[in-house]
Amino acid sequence: MDEPTSGLDARAAAIVMRTVRNAVDTGRTIICTIHQPSIDTFESFDELLLLKRGGWIIYAGPLGRNSHKLIEYFEAIPGVPKVKDGCNPATWMLDVSTPAVEVQLGVEFADIYMLNQPFICKSNQELIKELSSPSPGSKDLYFPAKHSQPFLNQCKACFWKQHCSYWKNPQYNAIRYCWAIVIGVTLGTVFWNKGQKIEKQQDLRNLMGAIYCTVIFIGATNTYSVQGVVAMEKTVFYRERAAMMYSALPYAFAQVAIEIIYIAVQTVVYSLVFYPMIGFKWTVGKFFWFFYFSFMSFAYCTLYGLMVVALTPGSHFSAILSSYFFSIWNLFSGFLIPRTQIPIWWRWCYWGSPVAWTIYGLTTSQLGDITSEIEVPGVGAIRVEAYLKQILCLDHDFLPVLAVMHLVFVLLCALLFALAIKHLNFQTR
Repeated sequence: MDEPTSGLDARAAAIVMRTVRNAVDTGRTIICTIHQPSIDTFESFDELLLLKRGGWIIYAGPLGRNSHKLIEYFEAIPGVPKVKDGCNPATWMLDVSTPAVEVQLGVEFADIYMLNQPFICKSNQELIKELSSPSPGSKDLYFPAKHSQPFLNQCKACFWKQHCSYWKNPQYNAIRYCWAIVIGVTLGTVFWNKGQKIEKQQDLRNLMGAIYCTVIFIGATNTYSVQGVVAMEKTVFYRERAAMMYSALPYAFAQVAIEIIYIAVQTVVYSLVFYPMIGFKWTVGKFFWFFYFSFMSFAYCTLYGLMVVALTPGSHFSAILSSYFFSIWNLFSGFLIPRTQIPIWWRWCYWGSPVAWTIYGLTTSQLGDITSEIEVPGVGAIRVEAYLKQILCLDHDFLPVLAVMHLVFVLLCALLFALAIKHLNFQTR
């Protein structure tokens, strides 16, 4: 215990030390540093280790009743003034062992302990030697596992810890729910009931723009907002992992699991606001696909933020790295530049952009089976499904692959986060 009575008044300090003394009386050993103790507090201790600057021992031994052994030790040194009646032994001890007193008396208290009081020093050395030597027939301590709890219990404990931490952080969670509502209402009013009014090519592009804005606005916000939270959690994780409270994998599981739960609620809020306002067709299949791709996009953006924080030493570095990759994902998303117009040697960036897969999935799931015709300049009337498949190369039959790839992106970010938090440690002293 490191100065348990610092900052407390006499009554509070007495309560703390009474509790400590009760713990000692049960057979436990407590090592405690103390600062300006009162007489009652000082009398709670059984033994004292007094050091001077440099780590040299001045006294190491029992205090005795009313600190009489300590007092006898120092009063036996020639020139040391006697303790006055009612004086605090701790205060007197510190006063008579200062460097100024050493100079005045021409002595070194550390040398006195080592040379002039050999019976105390020798007894301590013999005790250390005795305690350091194993008794005959004894065996070294052996623990079958690195941690006291099995893996499943660690996961439960870490998940409950993260649940309490997130529940007590409304600044983070409430704001992202409010942001989802704001974006849903904004996009819903801008594209009010456009989901069933597709008559021209521009109408189709407008709907793709709404889908694009959904992924970019909410996904990017999730990425950047989670980084500050995880950066603080990471410092706590370093300390608790060093104390062998749990391993890295249960912590990573809990962090990902709690985020997935909150993201699911965020997706429900956004979908119930945006989907009816934009006017997409109300069928179970279409709403499921919309919810699935939206949820997965919010999830991989958030987990990408977790991953970057775990891979980088600081929040500034992670913010720069996130901005760079989001710019690349945005450029090759297939909305600003359709995939068919991207040069062939850069087209691999399209398939490597998770945002492109999300726009592909949301567009084809909601519009890829519409058989009504639209007017395309230079082409004439063409069915929506044909336009998507022939002009933009967005195939409705590709939905199962899109669903699997979203799951791959989410699992990849979660796995990289777990590996980074396990093997990388950027903590500095």
